[in-house]
This record gives sequence, structure tokens and C-alpha cells, in this order.
Amino acid sequence: MLAWFQAASARADARPNLLWLTSEDHGPQMGCYGDQYASTPNVDRLAAKGMIYTHAWSNAPVCAPARTTIISGLYPPSTGAEAMRSLVAYPNGKAMFPHYLRQAGYYCTNQSKTDYNLKEPGSTWDVSSARAHWKNRQGNQPFFAVFNSTKSHESQIRTRPHTPIHDPAKVRVPAYHPDTPEVRRDWAQYYDQVSAADADAGARLKELDDAGLAEETIVFYYGDHGSGMPRSKRWPFNSGLHVPLVVYIPEKFKALRPPEYQAGGKSDRLVSFVDLAPTVLSLAGIEPPSWMQGHAFLGQYQAPAQPFVYGFRGRMDERYDLVRSSTDGRYVYIRNYMPHKIYGQYLDYMFQTPTTQVWKRLHDEGRLTPAQDAFWKTKPAEELYDLQADPDEIQNLAAAPGQQAILATLRQAHRAWETKICDVGFLPEGEIQSRSRGSSPYDMGHDEAKYPFRRVFETAELASMLAPSAMPGLKTALTDSDSAVRYWAALGFLMRGGEGVRTGHEELARALDDPSPYVRIVAAEALGRYGDGIDLGRSLSVLASLGDGSKNGFFVTMSALNGIGALGDKAAPLRETIRQFPPNGPSPHSRYDSYVPRLLEELQEKNK
Repeated sequence: MLAWFQAASARADARPNLLWLTSEDHGPQMGCYGDQYASTPNVDRLAAKGMIYTHAWSNAPVCAPARTTIISGLYPPSTGAEAMRSLVAYPNGKAMFPHYLRQAGYYCTNQSKTDYNLKEPGSTWDVSSARAHWKNRQGNQPFFAVFNSTKSHESQIRTRPHTPIHDPAKVRVPAYHPDTPEVRRDWAQYYDQVSAADADAGARLKELDDAGLAEETIVFYYGDHGSGMPRSKRWPFNSGLHVPLVVYIPEKFKALRPPEYQAGGKSDRLVSFVDLAPTVLSLAGIEPPSWMQGHAFLGQYQAPAQPFVYGFRGRMDERYDLVRSSTDGRYVYIRNYMPHKIYGQYLDYMFQTPTTQVWKRLHDEGRLTPAQDAFWKTKPAEELYDLQADPDEIQNLAAAPGQQAILATLRQAHRAWETKICDVGFLPEGEIQSRSRGSSPYDMGHDEAKYPFRRVFETAELASMLAPSAMPGLKTALTDSDSAVRYWAALGFLMRGGEGVRTGHEELARALDDPSPYVRIVAAEALGRYGDGIDLGRSLSVLASLGDGSKNGFFVTMSALNGIGALGDKAAPLRETIRQFPPNGPSPHSRYDSYVPRLLEELQEKNK
């Protein structure tokens, strides 16, 4: 027994401890990334003895789906967990990655944010709470510990009163933001809060050093997505996805380092959050499960570098959208599947930031440059940006003759990725839930009988590329047996505005009686916005019946209320009807509770 115990202890000593220091809502605005305005001495010191990754993406530009990506090693568009916020079943037979570490003897703690859009399949952590700490492990048990700092969260950018530390006069205002005192103050306060997050990281590193474990522990530092400023957070541009990632691997574990590792160095390898789960398992000597969609970039099971990384945007709070993005490290490709929606849809939480308020006011007053004004307009189907020449991503090169080769490369990479992961985000959110009942969205998405992905995806492509030649195909798709195909066909006519509705008028009128409420809602919005008075009357009747939360489920209600909002002043006849809707609406889980009330409040405010 003594020999067995000594052998087990030796094995434990041979395995690294793993420490993650995470922070919220901040990109690579740090000294170690060359930002001279930033003050981040603690992470800079970590980078000086470790290595930074220059092309790290968070996959999602907002916390819940980003953290869902990390914990699962799966893309949320594949698991049905991309919406901010949501809650869906975990894929059958799979587990969150700390489960595998615990099986291997690691003590796993999280202090303390989870915010997963996936239901936890059993117990994930040994302890996940404000008191969780690696110090509570048994003996020399190896640990995996996460400490999350909230200091740089979006909400802290706008907390007042605040005494500025960074001088607002010296901040660099990106070209897409107006240069106003409000914007400068928010950006300067953001830098102040990044410094506060850096101080939290320094305190955790000191704890490790004081315990004599600094050379026994592999340390990661990263932010959970881009800055909390509008057009970074929630948007899958590089500005919303590019995060700092600093890794220190002690000399004792040099065999786990990648070939490019050197103290104070950098790696240009493309990595993203979906890679973190397999990477941590690899560092612990555990072969990552083959079902994980990421690739280990450190440790015993390092995989080859990937040529692209990917991003996504789905529903953000109460507003629907569907955007996908990809990069090769230099060029960023963005595919907008709902180009008829403006970038800056009204979100209650985002509009609490002074920058958002002044930005929208200046738009309304016609006082913005074209680059600044773009956020308040509808989107093109495709965008392409050269980060070397245009780091603020304001010059869309998708139509540039000299960029068609890289556009085609990234477009093809994007489509291949969509097919590989069986992206279920092309279903209306309510259908993600209904089609996966008794299973999970991931498993449903890989079942052709439940989700004919190729037919749905091809129709979404046809609809959203906005080619005039697509009209006959859209008419045919509106007769398809699958409701999601019909949904995208109806969207295709809506996206084309008045011309689309005139061309598809007969088909859209029939779609007002479609068996799917989501098809009816899209048809009603299209005819209400671009049809005649008779069309508007029929559309208002459909939307009013589906927007009543006492008679419809949550997702139908929320979709209908968004449709009513899209009609603007044309929805005025529903003023009294909306006031009679139940104020709280239906909700499948507390994570969704605030969305219907927000929509109702906005509609009632507009129609006073």
C-alpha cells in the first residue's frame, strides 16, 4: 500500500497544476500587446516569462455563448446554445471538460461565473462558488482552478461617479465611433477597468508564488471576448472576438510547450475558445474526445495548426440576428444572414452605455461620418476586411476586384465549417427547442430526418445573398415540406424590401396561413412593411394574435413582438391591444425572463 501511495504521489507531482485567470469584456488592450495607453503590469510580467497569442478569437462576442464554447469544446451554433441568453440540453453521452479532469484525479474549482447556455450534465466542478480555491484540495492533488474577474465588465464602463485614471484626451477613438467627450470618457474608463482586472490577476499570481507553486503551474490569462464598448461586444468583427491570451508553461513542463514557445515571445497560431477544452485536457495528459470540435494547441496531444477560426452572433437579448464570421489572421469575412436588420438594433442593456446613446443621437441628427453611420444602417450580405490596412474594420472589400480570391477562399471555408458542425442556428429558436424535444439540439442537428441541414442552409444562402435571380427559387421554397425552408424563403422576400414583396406577394399572402407561426410572422412583417392597406390590416391581425403571451409560447411571442416593432408607426393601430398583453409574458427559464417585458415596454413607449 505504501508503494502504491508513493507511486500515485509521484504521478501527481509529474502533472502540472492548471490555473486560468479570466476577465470580462476586454480585448487585447494591454501593454504586452503593444498598447502604450494601457496599464497592465501584472499580465505584462506574466507575458514576459510566457508567451502571447496574437490571433486568439473568443468565437462568440458575448459572455454566455463564449463561456459555453469553452466549457463544452463545441461550437454553440452546433449545440443550439448561441443565443444570449438561453438554456438547452447537453449533447447526449458527452460531458463538460472538467469532468474528464476530475476523472483523472484533478481538483477542479471555479470562482465563480458559469453562465452556460447548456444544462450541466451532472456535477462539473468540485466546487464552483465565491469560495472555490485550489488551496482546498487534498495534499499534493493536481488542480485546475479558474478565477474570474468582473472588474472590466461592460457595466463598469458606465458606472458613475468615477474618477478617471487614464486621460480621456489621450485615448484612441476607433474610426467607427464618433469622437465626443462621452465616447472618450467611456473608452478611458474601460482602460481603467482593464487595469483593475490586471490587479486581480496579480493578486492571484502572488497567491500562487507565495505557496511555492509558480513553477508547478501552467497559467493562462484571457478575456472572455472583445471590449464592452458597442460594436465590439455582441459583434463578430475582430473588434468583438479578438482577445488577449497569455500562457506561461514552467521549465519543468517544457515538453508540453509548442515549438514556437519562448519567454517573452509570441505565437501567430490561430486559436479560439473552442480549442481551450482539448488543450487543457492535452496539458493534463488526457487525450481529448474525438467529438470535440476544437484542436489542442499545447500539451501531449497537440494538433496541427488550423488555417481559419470562426465566430458567430445569434439572438442578443431580446433581438434576433444571425451572423457568422471567419478569419485567416489577416482578413476577416463576415456573412450576414439577416441583412435587412440594422447593426445597431435597440438593446436595452447596450443603450445604457453613454457611447451608444450619443452615437445614436448623432446619427439621428445626421452628424456622423459614413464609417460611423454604418452601425445604424442595414447590412450587406458579405463583408471583408484587411486587418493589416484597416484594423478598425470600416472598409468593406467584399466588392473590390482585387480581393475576390481571398473572398472566395473565406466564403468556402465558412460554408465548409457550417456543414461540418451542422449549424442549427438556421432554425427559428423555438424550433431548435421543439425539434430536439427528448434529445438535444446537437443530436437533432445531426439527424437528417429531424433537420435537413443542407436544404435549410442552401435556402438561407439563396435568401440572404440578395441576388435578384433568386426569386423563382424562393417561390418554390415557400412550398417546401420543411417549415425552416419556408421560413428562409419568406425572409428572402422580406430582405428585398418593396421589390421582393411585390414579386412574392401572392406567395406571402398565402404564407399568412402557414402552419408554422414563424413563417406567418415573417410574411406578416413583409406585407405589413411593404404591402398596401389591406396587407397591413391582415398582417396586424396575425402579429397581434401571435404576440399575446397568454396564448402563445415564449419564442412565438418574442418573434411576433419583434415583428410588430419592425413595423414602426404602422403598428400604431395595435396600441390598445399591446397594452392588454400580459406584462411578463411566458418564459421557459429564468434566463429568458426579461426579454418579453423589455419588448413590451419599448412597444408601449413607441405607441404612446
